[in-house]
Amino acid sequence: MRKTSQDEQILRATKEIVVKFIETGRISPTGFPEVFKTIYRAVDETVRQSADPVTADENAGETS
Repeated sequence: MRKTSQDEQILRATKEIVVKFIETGRISPTGFPEVFKTIYRAVDETVRQSADPVTADENAGETS
């Protein structure tokens, strides 16, 4: 299965974020699997919401 350019960019951004967290000591390499999945999901959701302006507009009024 070939990843799309957007999927590759999401993966690359996630990797860079996780590497920076490891370098700064915010996470340890042993915590990599869990942290990577969490960050990947966050980046993926953000990118996909930005790519779908209707969904992004609908979610803009929501509060956490």
